[in-house]
Amino acid sequence: MKIIRSKDDLRTLRRSWIFKGERVAVVPTMGALHAGHLSLVEVARQHADRVIVTIFVNPKQFNNPDDLDRYPRTEEQDAKKLAPYAVDALYVPTPDQIYPDGFATNVHVSGLTEDLEGAHRPGHFDGVATVVAKLFLQTRADVACFGEKDYQQMLLVRRLSEDLDIETEVLGCPTIREEDGLAMSSRNVRLSAQDRAIAPALKAELDRAATAIRRGADKRVVLNSAKAQIERAGFDTVEYLELRDAADLSPVTALDRPARLLVAATLGGVRLIDNIPV
Repeated sequence: MKIIRSKDDLRTLRRSWIFKGERVAVVPTMGALHAGHLSLVEVARQHADRVIVTIFVNPKQFNNPDDLDRYPRTEEQDAKKLAPYAVDALYVPTPDQIYPDGFATNVHVSGLTEDLEGAHRPGHFDGVATVVAKLFLQTRADVACFGEKDYQQMLLVRRLSEDLDIETEVLGCPTIREEDGLAMSSRNVRLSAQDRAIAPALKAELDRAATAIRRGADKRVVLNSAKAQIERAGFDTVEYLELRDAADLSPVTALDRPARLLVAATLGGVRLIDNIPV
């Protein structure tokens, strides 16, 4: 696995693959890799001859500076975790390779970004869209793998690639969970032992709510009850718990098309998100 830090070196390597007619996949990450990330690498390998994993802690997608400071940086451990997966290149760009002096462009995707995560994290999705556009153009990947845990982000990236005619197909990959149901996330390491024991209640309530909605129960009653149960389990607060259209995240009043139940809640000061299909 080559470790690359400059976009020029990455392009040189990429050109050699293009010359051979090889298909390339990219897995964009911010590091602190866990089994969820590694599952994306496995999917990428199934869809391409060459795989690039990127690690870049993107300051533009953190609306809270303290959250940015606390985000784990574990490049050496991450490289060791990737070693068994036949990754061809680990791209770890320095900040100037993504945002050079004078950088003045911001990418905004309308519609998908104003609600849910967008409402609670102002500017977050502009940061995601901007850095992903840069990474897609720098890697020139044929396919990119994104986890469905960040469902709104996955839809945004897919829309971005389609709207800007970037020839990178965006694949959504299933959420990888701990044995007790908690969605894997780099943030989970910040949970205390007590909070870690409480955290699985989030997925459990999603499952109960989805079952009730499928059986025809009143959506508002079900969601209000689920919010109360999550907070009763020990969560600080539930920021949102919504049933939305699976394709465009528009509000759903009747379960007459594929939908997604999405939640964000804080536990011990750690913000957790999850979602399941309904």
